Amino acid sequence: MARGGINKAIVLEARNALLARGQNPSIDAMRIELGNTGSRTTIHRYLKEIEEAEAPVRAPREHSERFSAELTNLVSRLLERMTQESGAAITDAQAMFDQQKAELEKQLEVSQSELASLRRELDSQRSALAVQAAELQTSQTSLQAELTRNARLSQSCGDLELRVQEKDEQIRSLEEKHLHSRDALEHYRNAVKEQRDQEQQRHEGQVQQVQVELRQLQQTLMVKQDELTRLNRDNERLLNEARQQAKAAATHEDAAVRLTGEIAAIKTAVAKADGAKETLQEQLGLSRAESKQLEEGLSRASAQLAEANRLLEQYSAELTQLRQSTDHPDAENQAPQNKSKGELD
Repeated sequence: MARGGINKAIVLEARNALLARGQNPSIDAMRIELGNTGSRTTIHRYLKEIEEAEAPVRAPREHSERFSAELTNLVSRLLERMTQESGAAITDAQAMFDQQKAELEKQLEVSQSELASLRRELDSQRSALAVQAAELQTSQTSLQAELTRNARLSQSCGDLELRVQEKDEQIRSLEEKHLHSRDALEHYRNAVKEQRDQEQQRHEGQVQQVQVELRQLQQTLMVKQDELTRLNRDNERLLNEARQQAKAAATHEDAAVRLTGEIAAIKTAVAKADGAKETLQEQLGLSRAESKQLEEGLSRASAQLAEANRLLEQYSAELTQLRQSTDHPDAENQAPQNKSKGELD
């Protein structure tokens, strides 16, 4: 069996074994005895040390040469016999040694194969470890990038929250302004309604007065029947225009009420949906535009009512002239006819 290393004691043991078998303890024989282990230089050095240590013991051996030849022959025969008897044992030992050597070589081949397999597995594991290390480095880089991105997103979220708070403040300010606008619109609507009621009452009173005067004129002024009929038609036209203006004013009032409802709906939508701020601003702009249009419509309605009042005043003046003409039918008969024709034209 191959040893992990040799020393002087092992070399001495192998040398004595060779000498006991009657073999020359050469370096090659020593290597075979040691199981093909150890370098030649090391074996030669140990052998030299052993021979130097045994040098004082060789001196007495010179005295043995003086022994008789018979003793020498006896020793030679004994040695030969021992060599022959030990040859079979050596042969068996050599066969056993060869068998063990073959088994050991097989085991060595298996061990080398396993070692090569283990080395390949180790190389594979090293490659896998390198890949995992690269992946770990990539993961750490990605993690650092994600941490940086998260920090940037956190900063963005803080900025967005500040912007949302600013938008909320703007919305509250707009709501307050809108509330003031609605109050002003309500006040204006009430004022317009009161003014319209007053104008309508005054108009109705004037119409009733005109109708009374017309009945009196019809009874007293039979001669002016045609003119009065024309004036009645003019009066009906003015009444229709006044009613149309009143209807238009009522339509504008309904539009104002509808605008108020839309404003309330917009306020509710603002409270429920923070994400619809821009849409709310657009709706507020539209509401302001509609309010402005309504104000313009109300202004036009007021102008039309003023025009109707002017026509009624003109009509009252014509009636006054007719009453005066009843007092002087002969002198002023032709003048009212010419004036009425001019107005019809």
